Amino acid sequence: MNLLINKVDKLQLSICIPLYNESESLPELYSWISKVMHKHLFSYEVIFVDDGSTDNSWEIIEQFAKENKEVKGIKFRRNYGKSAALFVAFKEAQGNVVITMDADLQDSPEEIPELYRMIKKDGYHLVSGYKAKRYDPLSKTIPTKLFNFVTRMLSGINLKDFNCGLKAYHYEVVKNIEVYGEMHRYIPVLSKSAGYPKICDKVVQHQERKYGVTKFGMERFINGFLDLLTVMFMSKFGKKPMHLFGLIGVGFFTAGFGIAAYLVFAKFIWLEYNMTDRPLFYLGILCMIIGVQLFMTGFIAELISRLNSDRNHYVIQDRLNIDS
Repeated sequence: MNLLINKVDKLQLSICIPLYNESESLPELYSWISKVMHKHLFSYEVIFVDDGSTDNSWEIIEQFAKENKEVKGIKFRRNYGKSAALFVAFKEAQGNVVITMDADLQDSPEEIPELYRMIKKDGYHLVSGYKAKRYDPLSKTIPTKLFNFVTRMLSGINLKDFNCGLKAYHYEVVKNIEVYGEMHRYIPVLSKSAGYPKICDKVVQHQERKYGVTKFGMERFINGFLDLLTVMFMSKFGKKPMHLFGLIGVGFFTAGFGIAAYLVFAKFIWLEYNMTDRPLFYLGILCMIIGVQLFMTGFIAELISRLNSDRNHYVIQDRLNIDS
């Protein structure tokens, strides 16, 4: 990643579309996007990322690219997931504003001009779509509401729908975050952690799925929560793990030492029975052992973090009289 992001004046929009087996919807989707782009006179590019499709999605994208210079395509050899697709799309994106949307026609390209305006004119770093009226089955909407509530509480970001595929980003945001695993659900959290806190949502239209079936499943839902914990941990303690493990370790060790001191005092001052006859003695020893282990875990984590080539990556917004 670049430490300094210069202002990009090439394209107004980069539209990134990850997809898996969406051959039926692709022609209609691209036609719809082109119509909106030409209507509003945008300079743009469309980046399709085929995430290992087994149908003829890639052949359709190849045809788009032959006929239109605005179309770019990336094809994975196998299915890596949406986060991987967005990661490579973000690396290729050159527009001042980057749009992400799904390929299943449930996200409307008609929303793009307003999303672009909110980034460029209103100064937001990230705008997330909010589907106030959804056409998804209950098996998807109920877990999504629970997911959004927990993410909102833990992250402190007041978004109603973190999982909406339709989002708009300032160019700098996508060049300074790393999306992997199931992290695409937490791009607003990653954005805030990277120093881009101006985040809001916008009510967008949700279309009924016309083709295919949803790829959402409970496995992705559970993995999403685990990834949320990872994001929260890494954003706070990723570069200074000793601040977490060391603090907890010192707490355990102090508690254990306090218990041992009390037992010594009770034995020699109050002449009570043997220390080893009391269960409290073993609790104290256990606390001290856990404290030492946690402290050593933090120490080892600090050593590992020093080997991280990205440990001194800082996003610099501007420079004065300094050559970059």
